[in-house]
Amino acid sequence: MAPPDIGTLEQIAREGRVQILRMITHAGSGHPGGSLSVIDILTTLYFHRLRYDPQRPDWEDRDRVILSKGHCVPAQYFCMARAGFFPMDRVVTLRKLGSPLQGHPDRMVLPGIEAATGSLGQGLSVSLGMALGLKLAGKSCRVYCIIGDGEMQEGQVWESAMSAPHLGAPDHLPDNLCVVLDQNGIQLDDFVKKVMDIEPVVEKWKAFGWAVIDIDGHDIGQIDKAFDQAESTKGRPTIVVAHTVKGKGVSFMENEPEWHGKAPKPAEAVRAIREVLGSSVPDWARPIISELEALEKK
Repeated sequence: MAPPDIGTLEQIAREGRVQILRMITHAGSGHPGGSLSVIDILTTLYFHRLRYDPQRPDWEDRDRVILSKGHCVPAQYFCMARAGFFPMDRVVTLRKLGSPLQGHPDRMVLPGIEAATGSLGQGLSVSLGMALGLKLAGKSCRVYCIIGDGEMQEGQVWESAMSAPHLGAPDHLPDNLCVVLDQNGIQLDDFVKKVMDIEPVVEKWKAFGWAVIDIDGHDIGQIDKAFDQAESTKGRPTIVVAHTVKGKGVSFMENEPEWHGKAPKPAEAVRAIREVLGSSVPDWARPIISELEALEKK
């Protein structure tokens, strides 16, 4: 695979942060903190790594993405829209009655979603089953499972982690499975280490027999290199421990537990978007800012 165009991917992730803030503001509810922390990872996957066809979302040779931390699905919705699964203007229907863009991903209403997630702890079990099934079918597809660090307090995660390196015949071990831990350090109402510390993460997963890669989860070059390493690892699954910042890109959201599940007011969203974009606001973003300013006046 050719090296990524890091500048282009960074620009896509920046656009993603804008659209995340936009859709959650329109919804009046949602999870901005974790959506902003995971967007660089999902951007790298969707726009440099994954094999998929948005016109054939059920193409059997596609790679699979399971967003186990399903409450952060606005980041995935952005990637899917930009990739052509559905029009970008639909993102403002997030969490609206009848919209396929529900607050947690629903595979029954949105083609391209692989599993209904958000009941935390279940996504890794689903991903492991998919990976094993693809191996048994002789497919070369890969499975990527995104989990959160608060989610790692769930026992089901550790049952899957313990069993994964040992399941399947020697030629069917799930080395096509790559887990990414979005380790932003914050869960529902406080810092993870204050609620139930999950450290030492790297040593725990190594002890279960996984290949472990430790990276900066906002450095797209590191993210892509980690996926290269995971793909070349044979005989065992891989976990990428991605250190991230909750609310990344917005100063008043970064590393603040209150922004785990609180929607910004329109004026706050405009301020946040201007921070994300910096001094130069591109033409595509101007209508979004105007749209939110009008929403503030209602």
